[in-house]
Amino acid sequence: MTAPITGLRVLDLTRALAGPFCSMMLGDMGADIIKVEQPGVGDNSRAWGPPFLGGESSYFLSVNRNKRSIAINLRDPHGAEILSRLVAQSDILLENFVPGSLDRLGFSYADCHKLKPDLIYCAISGFGQVGPDRERAAYDQIAQGIGGVMSVTGEIGGPPMRVGIAIADIMAGMFAGYAVMSALYHRQATGAGQFIDTSLLDGQLAMMTYQAGRYLATGEVPGSSGNHHPTIVPYGVYKASDGYLNLAVGTEDLWRRFCTALAIEHVRDDPRFATNSQRQAHRDALNTLIEPLFAARTAAEIDTLMNEYGIPCGAVLDLQGVFRNPQVAAIGAVQTMAHPTAGEIQFVGPPYRLSATPAEVRIPPPLLGQHTDEILRSLAYSDEQIAALRQSRIVA
Repeated sequence: MTAPITGLRVLDLTRALAGPFCSMMLGDMGADIIKVEQPGVGDNSRAWGPPFLGGESSYFLSVNRNKRSIAINLRDPHGAEILSRLVAQSDILLENFVPGSLDRLGFSYADCHKLKPDLIYCAISGFGQVGPDRERAAYDQIAQGIGGVMSVTGEIGGPPMRVGIAIADIMAGMFAGYAVMSALYHRQATGAGQFIDTSLLDGQLAMMTYQAGRYLATGEVPGSSGNHHPTIVPYGVYKASDGYLNLAVGTEDLWRRFCTALAIEHVRDDPRFATNSQRQAHRDALNTLIEPLFAARTAAEIDTLMNEYGIPCGAVLDLQGVFRNPQVAAIGAVQTMAHPTAGEIQFVGPPYRLSATPAEVRIPPPLLGQHTDEILRSLAYSDEQIAALRQSRIVA
């Protein structure tokens, strides 16, 4: 069995997280990823630590498997020539420079289209290729704020709160991967490449889904709702005697079963709680009744009871708890691989399992410029030419 896009080549000019997450997704599905990096510096995330394993940042290791690294000085004409040859041999180009940066280097979509007419060129930016903010600097947390997600995250009445992972970067990378695969399908049908414009801001707006829908429908600005669902009750975090759990009573049938499980039929029959709308209106009163029942039991006892009645429930785990969870082990989420300097590394593998064309982890995250010579030889550079390029510090 081979991965779905084995044989396709991705020229990856991205760094940090959004772009590398996208190229990792494509690499997991079989594409040959050529990661172009700056000599002596490389991807910004190579320096993001501690922790470091054998001199390699754990951050970098987490999103750069299944890639080969070539280090090129793109500002040198000879370096630009190398990149031109790579463009001509690639199916997909990924970049996350500030809009206009690659244009000035001679590698705009129009320039690259001349070199490879069926090239799929995907630009991931902070705010998009047009508009007053197109050249504005962007990091994940900036996009979380401008895109609205921080305004609905945090305790009720408290300050805005960032999501605990770089969700703007990750979502932008995922949406870019989806767009690239859609463009590949179009190319297969028509033979034509195309330009893809996506951004951290686009991804945050798309992710707002029903919160955006509420505002667009009513004009009312939603605020943070803490750890409780803004429209479904009871649905949120509750404290057990020894920890926290999430509870999701999302239907009227689940509500009746929930009351039976806790032997609180009198609460079920209380007209204040007869429907979700009424429970939402009397959220505080209902939680005042529920919270002592949870506090008197352990998290394991509540989890067992809720699952017995088919009520969605689960502990709030830290990462130690996550990776000790038998279900995480059962789905094979954690994989291991030998790395040339970091030794045996562990990582979260591809989050899907295809029965006929499975994703695969073939090679570890590369050292900076680890594959420079190998890639240059594939572009018909001789050993003498490669030595001269190294001597001139055009490649590393």
